Amino acid sequence: MRRALTIAGSDSGGGAGVQADLKVFHRFGVYGTSALTLVTAQNTLGIQALHPLPPELVVAQIAAVATDLGTDAAKTGALGSAEVVEAVAWAIQRYGVRPLVVDPVMAATHGPPLLAEAALQVLKAQLLPQAALVTPNLHEAQALLGRPIRTEAEMREAALALLELGPRAVLLKGGHLEEAEAVDYLAEGGRLHRLAAPRHPTPHTHGTGCTYAAAITALLAQGRGLLEAVREAKAFVTRAIREAPGLGRGQGPLNHWA
Repeated sequence: MRRALTIAGSDSGGGAGVQADLKVFHRFGVYGTSALTLVTAQNTLGIQALHPLPPELVVAQIAAVATDLGTDAAKTGALGSAEVVEAVAWAIQRYGVRPLVVDPVMAATHGPPLLAEAALQVLKAQLLPQAALVTPNLHEAQALLGRPIRTEAEMREAALALLELGPRAVLLKGGHLEEAEAVDYLAEGGRLHRLAAPRHPTPHTHGTGCTYAAAITALLAQGRGLLEAVREAKAFVTRAIREAPGLGRGQGPLNHWA
């Protein structure tokens, strides 16, 4: 039984965060474990309340999992504060949690920031260099690089530039571009791979980034190669969006069993 650990915030609506990650791990036949970083009161209309957890409690959760159940791969999601980012980076190094997928979650569609401004520099300095893969969307990549990304050409340049921050690979997601296809770029070892899928116009895309990163993490835990894992995860996410159940009165969740 392969094992995957998610280090992220909770989503009481179940569309994103730890709840979505655990569903996806199960969908791919991987035993899921978790370390909560923050708790939200959240649904398809947004985040109504948020409570960050103490860094020492986050570390204790990672230690409890790593020293008993073990991990074959892990991912991070919403981390909240600079102190939690620093604590997570320390625990990842201390307990040898590898390979690590970093989803640099910075904000929800509606609600407070999920990564404090002060935490961005800590993320870049301490967590990204430990990542086997970082999976920013365009807004997150712009924050990490401090420059706009508006075209596919700029996406290619940005994906390679993000490699210079230390991760072994970068998956830059282009879902926010106004194009007929949803195009992502995987940068690894100086090489670029273009991954495209049909775009499905729908409001029900809540948790897409979490779901995508969790699927990659589960496939890496199974021993898949990175490019194969990313391709299979993208195909899964495309189906999950297309088959979204349409729950809630706002931006609904994907179908995590697609």
